[in-house]
Amino acid sequence: MNILLMHTHDTGKYISPYGFHVPTGHLMEFAKDAMVFEAMFCASPTCSPSRGAMMTSQYSHCNGLNGLSQRGHDITEKKHHMASYLHEHGYHSILAGVQHERDFWRPLWRAERASRDLGYDTNLSVEDTFVANDTDLLEWDWRNAERVRGFLDSYDGSRPFFLSYGTHATHRIYPELSDEDRKQYDPNYIAVPGNVMNNQSTREDTARLHKSLASYDRCFGRVMQGLKESGLYDQTIIIYTTDHGLPNPYSKCGLKDAGMAVSFIMRVPGFPQSMGRVYDGLLSQIDLLPTLCSLCGLPVPGYAQGRDFSAVFKDPGVRVRDEVFAEVNFHASYEPQRCIRTDRYKYIEYYDNDWKQYNLANCDESVIKQALVEGGIMNRQKAGE
Repeated sequence: MNILLMHTHDTGKYISPYGFHVPTGHLMEFAKDAMVFEAMFCASPTCSPSRGAMMTSQYSHCNGLNGLSQRGHDITEKKHHMASYLHEHGYHSILAGVQHERDFWRPLWRAERASRDLGYDTNLSVEDTFVANDTDLLEWDWRNAERVRGFLDSYDGSRPFFLSYGTHATHRIYPELSDEDRKQYDPNYIAVPGNVMNNQSTREDTARLHKSLASYDRCFGRVMQGLKESGLYDQTIIIYTTDHGLPNPYSKCGLKDAGMAVSFIMRVPGFPQSMGRVYDGLLSQIDLLPTLCSLCGLPVPGYAQGRDFSAVFKDPGVRVRDEVFAEVNFHASYEPQRCIRTDRYKYIEYYDNDWKQYNLANCDESVIKQALVEGGIMNRQKAGE
């Protein structure tokens, strides 16, 4: 069975299959012919650690990828990466576009070296010399979708493929709105995501997010068209997901649900009872590799920490997990956090408690400030809220 994994940046659950009024019609069409996972969570809601956990089935403190790959963090055992493992078991492992588990995805010479290190045989990504800004990266996404389409059209079936197609969308900086865009994504009449104050600035920001979503949906639709026209749609396990929540306050890089909860839609041929269904049980993205191994008749690697959820495609009532675990270590700075979440409860532990200390750096020098310092305020913690 072939495997196609498609993933975006920073999207959370902000797509139409999860009830949002956003321009993702192709994703919605796919969701109605697949299984939508309502309670899927990433294992670390920051870019590289999230992807590394999903692709190795190991938590980031175990696989070594504790922070951004372009800032020196790395997977200790590259052979544990999904691309490498599947390659070892006879798959043609292919990358198109973004991977964020090793070094960086551009420029192309850097991307090709990194993808080889992770076990990919082929990197279909287009040269990015035309990219001058983040808006151009949406065009790069489209050109990579065309490369994926070309591969599907020419696929000879000699061995199964694992193809990972990653996009820049919907990462900030969101594209600017033209006058024509404003007719379609009118900031005056748009609902902002949760955790965000509703004002003109945030509505404008959300309208630009909608444009980025529409750009990705076009790419997704192009790949789906290629799968169907090449006759591979019913010979391929198809997954759409993202790395973590939206890049908004209390979302990305945090362990609240707005940071951990992710879109996850999966279609497995041969299980019609799962298509057009929603699975409500708790799952973690680290569960993907064991599940793919089970579905494809491969041994589950001993290092995998995830759980096989293949049974839910036969019976959507099956329960796989009672809890999920997630962590943050580094993103822009060291912010160690851990959490456990059940259906009803979540516990978050913050290990860097400097924020509890009084900071008088922005207080003007005065006799009052001097009295507070002499009274020992710098050695006391703030009162709990």
